[in-house]
Amino acid sequence: MKKTKRNHEKWSKEIAERLIQASITFEEDLMEDLASSPEGLSETEAKKRLLQYGKNEIAHEKTPAWYIQLLSCFKNPFILILLSLAFFSYAIDKDIEAVLIISTMVTVSTIITFTQEFRSARTAEKLKAMVKATATVSRSMNGKADRKEIDMEQLVPGDIIHLSAGDMVPADMRLICSKDLHVGESALTGEAMPVEKMDTLPRGVQQMSRRYLNTKPANALELRNICYMGTNIISGSATGIALSTGANTYFGSMASTLLAKPPLTSFDKGVKSITFVLIRFMLIMVPIIFLINGLTKGDWWDALLFGLSVAVGLTPEMLPVIVTGNLAKGAASMAREKVVVKRLSAIQNFGAMDILCTDKTGTLTQDKIVLHKSYDIHGRENDRVLTYAYLNSFYQTGLKNLLDNAVLERAETSDTLYGAEKKYNKIDEIPFDFNRRRMSVVLEQHDNAHVLISKGAMEEMINICSHVENDGQMIPMTADISEKALGLVNKMNRDGLRVIAVAVKHLTGHQDHYSVGDEKDLVLVGYIGFLDPPKETAKEAIRALKEIGVHVKIITGDNAAVTLKVCKDVGLSANQMILGSDVEALSDKQLADAAEKFQVFAKVNPMQKARIVRALKSKGHTVGFMGDGINDAISLKEADVGISVDTAVDISKESADIILLEKSLMVLEKGVMEGRITFGNMIKYIKMTASSNFGNMFSVLVASAFLPFLPMLSIHLLIQNLLYDISQLSIPWDRMDQEYLSAPKKWDAKSVSRFMVFIGPISSIFDITTFALMWYIFSANSMESQSLFHSGWFIEGLLSQTLIVHMIRTEKIPFFQSTASTPVVLLTSLIMAFGIYIPFSPLGASVGLMPLPWSYFPWLIATLVCYCVATQVVKKWYIRKFGDWL
Repeated sequence: MKKTKRNHEKWSKEIAERLIQASITFEEDLMEDLASSPEGLSETEAKKRLLQYGKNEIAHEKTPAWYIQLLSCFKNPFILILLSLAFFSYAIDKDIEAVLIISTMVTVSTIITFTQEFRSARTAEKLKAMVKATATVSRSMNGKADRKEIDMEQLVPGDIIHLSAGDMVPADMRLICSKDLHVGESALTGEAMPVEKMDTLPRGVQQMSRRYLNTKPANALELRNICYMGTNIISGSATGIALSTGANTYFGSMASTLLAKPPLTSFDKGVKSITFVLIRFMLIMVPIIFLINGLTKGDWWDALLFGLSVAVGLTPEMLPVIVTGNLAKGAASMAREKVVVKRLSAIQNFGAMDILCTDKTGTLTQDKIVLHKSYDIHGRENDRVLTYAYLNSFYQTGLKNLLDNAVLERAETSDTLYGAEKKYNKIDEIPFDFNRRRMSVVLEQHDNAHVLISKGAMEEMINICSHVENDGQMIPMTADISEKALGLVNKMNRDGLRVIAVAVKHLTGHQDHYSVGDEKDLVLVGYIGFLDPPKETAKEAIRALKEIGVHVKIITGDNAAVTLKVCKDVGLSANQMILGSDVEALSDKQLADAAEKFQVFAKVNPMQKARIVRALKSKGHTVGFMGDGINDAISLKEADVGISVDTAVDISKESADIILLEKSLMVLEKGVMEGRITFGNMIKYIKMTASSNFGNMFSVLVASAFLPFLPMLSIHLLIQNLLYDISQLSIPWDRMDQEYLSAPKKWDAKSVSRFMVFIGPISSIFDITTFALMWYIFSANSMESQSLFHSGWFIEGLLSQTLIVHMIRTEKIPFFQSTASTPVVLLTSLIMAFGIYIPFSPLGASVGLMPLPWSYFPWLIATLVCYCVATQVVKKWYIRKFGDWL
């Protein structure tokens, strides 16, 4: 049975509770609960548990087979209507021409849709990251631990797992022992800095253990003795016991929610609403026309065939082709910008997007720790402090962590540090450990003097310093100085910096070996600050999005201080921030209001991220979400358009609609503009077709009531409709006015209905004028002369329909203030010329049309000019009245 969204959230909370409970359970009790031992499980027991718990796999959305993708292309309601009409046309009258015309339209649309989405799906599959597929475990053999490497999917609860630097954590696990362990959790929590992990206190330390047990952690992602599946080991080593695997892990609980049916996006809702507006219109008009023709002409069979032709005429049968063509063109344009579009509809949602929610780490920032600045004790930049820090990092022989690597990388681009190490020789090293939280090296200067250089956490460093360096002078460390130093570091922390203190000690004696006991009476010289810097294009991209009406909100799992710093760097106001703990306490309605009000959300978990996205959507916003981590996958799926980046984890790429392959975020603005062009061209076709068809059917209604013959044969309607639709094929290559692109655009079914009612009848007025012209001036007023009448209206109807392309595509005066693109001009001109030619051709004669007298054409030109002028006048009135056009 599939889990509902509410059940998924409940399931995730249960998993979180189990992790919290495991973190505060004594090691011996946990071993007993999991029926395991320090030597590990036996092979026999491991096989039993594999059958019981299943493979250690994460649920993921599989790409459907090609034939399933092909069949899904037929789910468009207009495609289904057209196939039904083709079937009835053949069943009732063996109308092969109608069947061929309709089948061609359906085939073109389906092939374009299938080809683009199939290609995009295959490209996205190739982008999926290769995941480390093995884990090192202990398996019990004859009561002894046998360490071996197994496929990660063979891991079971109770397995004893061994981790080292570079490993991916293969399951949710409780640490048994660890050494200098730092874990990268940015993909899961959004925290840029590696997290220190350690095993908990042994049972023997009863008093401290009880105190620990009485302080139950509130957040399952902040457990110091739990490592989570999907995170990675930055440095150190550890051994732990597997608590849960596969879908029962914290990561797995999030991944399983992605298999649920995705919510309807803005595009889906818009197309659906407009589709049913047009279908309802067709269901009303077709029976009316059928009854009028049947009652006035007496030939119910011809009336039925004519009604079916009217139904085809009313159906915007090229909508799938135009929509798909626009989306495919947009995808091709995006591909040139190194962007993979996995779901075509995401391009239009990109254009409709008015809020972009983004994770911080790895999307706005580089997800890379860099040395920001070095400071003296007063917070002023100081290169001497940097030199001491560099010597410490350069000469340590242990596994260098991210902070050491950041210091060494700075040296590669610094003239100040170049060659500094050559002035010293290493004497000894006092390694880092978690209790001291510092490491020291002892160096010998060229004058044989020894100097101890130490760097580490501020609280531990200040406890071993007896003096400070103040403007080159060494003065005693006082309580006041200590308090000011801690205050300065706290301020730096609030600014988003991770601060390490640097201290030195000039040693008077000479010895070969030094110990922790020598780390006393040091001189505090200053601090070095680290951060995860924003991407170079982040600030410019956010500014560009703001200018085109897209508001950016940051939703991150990182802490408030770091988030504030990044907001400041990228130009976002973070005066109002809400934390995940506050989000949890809000009802859905309260959260919807808060989501609109606040711009920054920090310390939120994955479920809260998705809830914020849903809250914004409930307020009518079209929401984009950009993220790269495991913790972003649910939100990517929930958003109208999910955007992932080049460095994203596998599950985020899978959940996203769009993947950015390059570092630059400026492609976001290009994507939004491409989406708006795509939407503009689609809405052009919909409004052109809806208003034109409404006008034509209104004309048919009037003509059917008063003429002694059908105003046009069914084959004439089909040919006219096909030619008009062919003229629309160039619309995806049309340009949009700059004014139109300046703000987000959304689907509005009421706007289409209103446009159809007000603009459609304009063509009917001139159609009726043409009826009068043919009836009175050219005497086409009998059954014998109906071919002349049909020909006259065929040409006028086709030309007015085709000209409407140029009239409707812009709010400005067409041809003078705004000109269509060359493909549109050429194709519409060609169709009009061909339409005029048909009555004079053998094709026209074969379908019952006849050549028109040349005196007809001056009247035609005058009618079309008046039609264009009248449309322009009504357009200006319509814009003043309703405030929009397209």
